[in-house]
Amino acid sequence: MTVPANAMQIGRRMPSNDERAAANQLRKILAANAADGATLRVYDEEATKPADIVLTPGLTSLLMDLLRHVGKGDAVTLVPVSKMLTTQQSADILNVSRPFLVSLLERGEIGFETVGRHRRIRAENLFEYKRKRDLKRSEALSNLAAMDGEYL
Repeated sequence: MTVPANAMQIGRRMPSNDERAAANQLRKILAANAADGATLRVYDEEATKPADIVLTPGLTSLLMDLLRHVGKGDAVTLVPVSKMLTTQQSADILNVSRPFLVSLLERGEIGFETVGRHRRIRAENLFEYKRKRDLKRSEALSNLAAMDGEYL
């Protein structure tokens, strides 16, 4: 049985033009309300009255990031920080090969647990490694830019 693309989760496919437009529109509404500190009023066709929802700054920021990616046309998958990931899932998140990821695990650069014969990486450990790696890369790039500026 073939499932139409728009019936699949967005994380498994690219968002459609309509979904991108809706995400951009909702992001603009959230941004306008977040700036004013206003409460969002949500209408449910089945409810007798609207529901007022106050979004915290952290939740607003998370939703804005999600909507920004969908609005740009990126496929998005949310990963809870407590989730245990396979080595292949972890390698995909870091955009590296699975053998390279395994070498990082064996060198102790990323914490992991063994379940039977399989390695499992807690998402929070993976994202901490990614944050440190990205910070290190950013610093190296800044240093290169500064060195380049000295030669001009």
